[in-house]
Amino acid sequence: MITHPRTEELVEAVARWIDAIRPELKPRDAFLARVAVNVLGVVQRELTLGPAAEADAVERMAGLLGHGGGYAELTAELCAKLQAGELDAETPGLLAALRANAQDQVAIDQPNYSSAR
Repeated sequence: MITHPRTEELVEAVARWIDAIRPELKPRDAFLARVAVNVLGVVQRELTLGPAAEADAVERMAGLLGHGGGYAELTAELCAKLQAGELDAETPGLLAALRANAQDQVAIDQPNYSSAR
């Protein structure tokens, strides 16, 4: 079985290479290279943090909904119940769960964002 390089390592290697050649690029291409490096950072964090964030979200949603299921299924049901008014800000644990889910996603998408803002 091949264990190296892992997907995360490949993403990091490509990001490093782009960063290394970026100073030699024309301004527009250097900007696009920086965007590409940022995208690769999101991909890398999704690969490393995503599985745990999703598992935690499933656990929180299952607790709110009273049954297990997959991420997509539970998310759809939670959204439907929110839209129908079956769950609201007064539902015990709802706001804490939604906040935790959002914070986990922000940690992947925008790791430099501070929730204290």
